[in-house]
Amino acid sequence: MTPVELSRTVLRAVRRAVDEGELSVPVPARAVVTPPGPGGCGDYATNIALQLARPAGQPPLRVAEILRQYLAGTAGVADVTVTRPGFLNISLSDTAPATFALARQVLAEGMEYGHGDALAGRIVELRIPYDVRAEVVADALTRLVAAQGGRAEVDHREPVNLRPVPAPEDPAPLGPDAARWALLYPAAHDRPRITADHLVQRESNPLFRVRYAHARTRALGRNAASLGFAAEPGDPALGARPHHVAEPRNPVLGAAAPLLGAHPHHAATPLTPLLTALADHPRVLALAAAHRAPDRLARHLVTVADAVLPFLPAVLPLGEEKPSAAHRARLALAEAAGTVLAGGLSLLGIDAPDHL
Repeated sequence: MTPVELSRTVLRAVRRAVDEGELSVPVPARAVVTPPGPGGCGDYATNIALQLARPAGQPPLRVAEILRQYLAGTAGVADVTVTRPGFLNISLSDTAPATFALARQVLAEGMEYGHGDALAGRIVELRIPYDVRAEVVADALTRLVAAQGGRAEVDHREPVNLRPVPAPEDPAPLGPDAARWALLYPAAHDRPRITADHLVQRESNPLFRVRYAHARTRALGRNAASLGFAAEPGDPALGARPHHVAEPRNPVLGAAAPLLGAHPHHAATPLTPLLTALADHPRVLALAAAHRAPDRLARHLVTVADAVLPFLPAVLPLGEEKPSAAHRARLALAEAAGTVLAGGLSLLGIDAPDHL
């Protein structure tokens, strides 16, 4: 079950509670599901009960308990736990089908994964001042709008309708890629930092993390080919390594926690942030274009990179281990993440090198 499918499942539970007379509320248009926060458990959590408590005239915990009984036992849902102040924590019974479908879709669509028709047939006028940051933002928006089926027209006529806070100094000395990132990563109302921090190869640099994650996924593909196997979407938890087996450390970003446990359900849990980030990519692209906010895409790419990097040490066989269906499935998921990173950077006009 993908996050989008789970969101629909939560809404169906709300609708059933309303139909049964246990809740008297309008059914919302969407339910937000995210990885559980501190104190949570399971694969996903939703605050829908907190959202509905006031219109329902009931405490959030009571609303959550009502919804829990409609969610429990739903196909694909293994367990539902309520935690204060009213979160529903949902454990999925099997993430393998969702993982298979998501990886297959991303690999099939390639760098156009997430492109849509939200702006089909529309012309988006971008009237900007003569300013380097405005020019770079408009250039990225031209790509984002085109990815949603629209066409952006950029000119310098008044009145200006796109005026990001100018850079405090010329970003050109950073080089084209770091300069673009420095101008696009902050929200339009924030002043960009034009510093050498964008060039350093360390964890504190978001651009480096994104490009490093992409390069690592490509390196894994080359290494897998040398071992005689290729990516094939499937269940990455099959034959998972026991928790006591230490994973290799990320040579740049530090220690890696065990990724896949022996129990099938627990094995899927660490995949949740990665699956969520990949499944959310189409929504992020649509919002970035609609709200003229390429910074949303830049921050999303950091989320994808941070989700995939801890997963990568489990992709290749270790020692005498032979390549298995699980390794092929993990490679497919890693390559899907690399594809999303490359496609996102391309929309921002930034290079995604295969070697870094």
